[in-house]
Amino acid sequence: MPPANVSCDLERLLALIAGRWKVLILRELFGGACRPSRLRSVLPGISQKMLTQRLRELERAGVVTRRVRAAARPHVEYALTPFGRKLRQIVLAMHRWARRHAHAPPASEK
Repeated sequence: MPPANVSCDLERLLALIAGRWKVLILRELFGGACRPSRLRSVLPGISQKMLTQRLRELERAGVVTRRVRAAARPHVEYALTPFGRKLRQIVLAMHRWARRHAHAPPASEK
């Protein structure tokens, strides 16, 4: 959940997806449910501890669900909630902007 002292809707959104890893985790989950091991393999540099922390934060915020799948070897999967799927257009727009401006020189400040 975003902090209670956040005053505007945009700040609440930024608090929800803030940080290096949350948007990248969301991007992967847009393709469907994933096991943590899959997320770690497609997010080089993220530690198990960091991944677990970010997934728990997203779960507390109602963005993802955690499901234990019963099998011969039970495993955990994370998937987006309906609320989490609503973030898709925002994250994809950010991704398009980043790709479009990846090589743009920084504007000089006056």
